[in-house]
Amino acid sequence: MQKTSKALLGLATAFVMSSALPNLAKADELTLCWAAWDPANALVELSKDFTAKSGTQMKFEFVPWTSYADRFLNELNSHGKLCDLIIGDSQWIGGSAENGHYVKLNDFFDKEGIKMDDFVPATVVGYSEWPKNTPNYWALPAMGDVVGWTYRKDWFEKPELQKEFKAKYGRDLAAPKTYDELKQIAEFFQKREIDGKTVYGASIYTERGSEGITMGVTNVLYDWGFQYENPKKPYDMEGFVNSADAVKGLEFYKSLYDCCTPPGSSNVYMVESADAFKSGQVAMQMNFAFTWPGLYKDEKVGGDRIGFFPNPAEKAHFAQLGGQGISVVSYSDKRDAALQYIKWFAQPDVQAKWWELGGFSCLNSVVNAPGFAKSQPYAQAFLDSMAIVKDFWAEPSYASLLQAMQKRVHNYVVAGNGTAKEALDGLVKDWSDVFKDDGKI
Repeated sequence: MQKTSKALLGLATAFVMSSALPNLAKADELTLCWAAWDPANALVELSKDFTAKSGTQMKFEFVPWTSYADRFLNELNSHGKLCDLIIGDSQWIGGSAENGHYVKLNDFFDKEGIKMDDFVPATVVGYSEWPKNTPNYWALPAMGDVVGWTYRKDWFEKPELQKEFKAKYGRDLAAPKTYDELKQIAEFFQKREIDGKTVYGASIYTERGSEGITMGVTNVLYDWGFQYENPKKPYDMEGFVNSADAVKGLEFYKSLYDCCTPPGSSNVYMVESADAFKSGQVAMQMNFAFTWPGLYKDEKVGGDRIGFFPNPAEKAHFAQLGGQGISVVSYSDKRDAALQYIKWFAQPDVQAKWWELGGFSCLNSVVNAPGFAKSQPYAQAFLDSMAIVKDFWAEPSYASLLQAMQKRVHNYVVAGNGTAKEALDGLVKDWSDVFKDDGKI
C-alpha cells in the first residue's frame, strides 16, 4: 500500500496495536461462516491478528456464492451450531432478526462504546438495521460492496478510436456518466476488431438461478424511476414497481443485453462477468466492487489498462447495494467470545488493515481519511458508488420476493417472453401474494 494506508493504520495507538484485548471471553476456537471469494481470503489473513491477541483460533466455513444462501439460511433455520459468527447477506437481516437467528447488538455496542454513527450511514441501514431506519442493530457493517463498472482504459485511449468515436457522437470516448452514453459506447465496441480479436460492448448480469439478474437489472430500474413501494403506504406497489418509467428501464436493460453482450451471455453473474473482462472479450463490465482489487492486479487487463466508474445515471442516480454485516449467531455456545471478535473487528487499526488487505471497510475514519480516494485506483469509484446505494427488499420473505423477480425479469430480458409491462405487472402480483401470505396487506 501507499503512504495513505500507513496513515490509516496509524489511527490507533501503539498501545492498541501491541496489547491483548482486555477482559476477553475465552474460547479455544470460533467458526466464522461466509462466502468463498477474495475478501474471505483477506479476512483469514486479517484474523491472524485476532488469534495473536486473544489466543482464540479462527476456523472458517466458506462456500461458493451459488450455494451461499441455501447453505447458511438452512443452517440458521435449523438452529445449527456450525457458525459462531456469520457474515450474512444484506437481505437476510429482516428474517434473521425476526426469527431470532442473530444476537441483537445494541447493549453490547453501548457497553463497548461502538457507535454506529462511526460507520457509513448507508451500510448501517443496509447491513445492520431491522426494522430499517430504526436504531435496532443485528450486525456490524463488515464488507462494503456495490455494483459498479470497469472498462478497458487502454482501448478507450487508442487515438484512432478516440477520433472515430468523437466524429460519430460529438464527445470524447470516456467513462460514461449516463446509461445512454454507456449504450453508445457498448454499440461502438460491439463486434469491433481490436489487436486482431473480435470484442464486444459490455458484460451485464443475467444469471437466473440465484440473484444475478436482479442485482443487475435493478441498477437500471432505479435510475429510470422504479420504486419498491409507495413511500407513503408500505407494500403498496401498483404504479411504483410497474410505473411507466420502470417499464422503460426494463426495456433498456433488455436492449443492452440484445445489442451489446458477448455470445453465450444468458447466465452471467460475478465470476462470468469478471472472466469476460479478464479474457479481453468486452470493453466494459458490470460487477461488484469486491472484484476490483483482483482485476487491477491482473497481468493482462489490470494496471494502466483498466479504469473504474460508478453506476451511470439517467432520470435518477442509484447503484445496487451489495456487501454484508457480521453477526453473532444466537445458537452459538461461544457467544461471548464471538462478541469479542466483533469488538476487535470494529477497531480503527483493524479496519484500516482490512482495506489494505483487499476488504472494503465501512468505517468513516477509514474511508474519509485524507488521501483515501487516491489510496487505490478504484477507491474514488468505490466512494462515489457507496454514496448512491439502494437495496433490494430485506423482508423476512426476501427469498420468495427474489425468486419471483428472478423469474419475471429473466423470462423477459433473456428469454424474450412477453413485454416489460407484463413482466412488471406480474411481479406486482407475485410480490402482493407474498405480502398477503405474510399478513402485511
